[in-house]
Amino acid sequence: MSETSSTQRMIPPVSAYIRTLNETRMIAEVVRAALTVAREVIVIDSGSTDGTIELAREAGATVVHQDWLGNGGQKRVGEDRALYDWVLDIDADEVVTPEFAEEVAALFEKGEPPCAVYNTPLVNVPPVGEPWYGYGQSVRHKLYDKTKIRIPDHPAWDQFKIPSDMKVGRLKHAILHYAFDGAELFIAKVNKNSSTRAEHVKDKPLFWLYIRILLGFWIYFGKRYFVNGLWRGGLYGFAFAFMSGFGKWLRDVKMYERIMKERGQSLYKDEEPD
Repeated sequence: MSETSSTQRMIPPVSAYIRTLNETRMIAEVVRAALTVAREVIVIDSGSTDGTIELAREAGATVVHQDWLGNGGQKRVGEDRALYDWVLDIDADEVVTPEFAEEVAALFEKGEPPCAVYNTPLVNVPPVGEPWYGYGQSVRHKLYDKTKIRIPDHPAWDQFKIPSDMKVGRLKHAILHYAFDGAELFIAKVNKNSSTRAEHVKDKPLFWLYIRILLGFWIYFGKRYFVNGLWRGGLYGFAFAFMSGFGKWLRDVKMYERIMKERGQSLYKDEEPD
């Protein structure tokens, strides 16, 4: 019996899926790392032209083309294509750590895991310096049984709400999140996300949008910097908290713009409509 086949049997019955569009920066590393915890990696590509598809295939992924269906819809394609019931939701800038892979493998050693969903910490990795372990991180529902719960088919949201009667586990080890390779890339990312959410989430009352636009940025920034502990990240921690807060504030501004335009009202009080 070869060492390769023995190692393959140790990998749990999990399918990983990744959405891509021009992701040459990290896709090969992301796929190779995912294959340490999943028996297959499915890349759902919406039209890359930069070599992402070739790099993903060379790294061991199965690539399927799917025109963009929205954040949730695109992930649902990954669920549908998955060979196994258990799936791992990974973004194209998230790298599975060896410790995470070992923890998931141990979870399946005695058969079916006891919970239907497992929360996973995402540790941000700045462009310079060490990963931000212990602060500034988020928790996502990354590992789950698709026969028990599924990603919502929503253009903006790609995280599911857990039913009150569903048992949720928590994984100790993290996935590394290389959220941005510099300020230019991150600002472009939050700008795009803010447009999607301003367009598709439920409208907020104008009164609350006024308050958010006037005061919200400092609340968003303060939560990231002080509550989430990004003050421990030095200068880049400050910059990341600032840009994150700006992204949420921009969502509020864009929602206000859209609502006013839909009502046929000018954004400028002294300007008469045509």
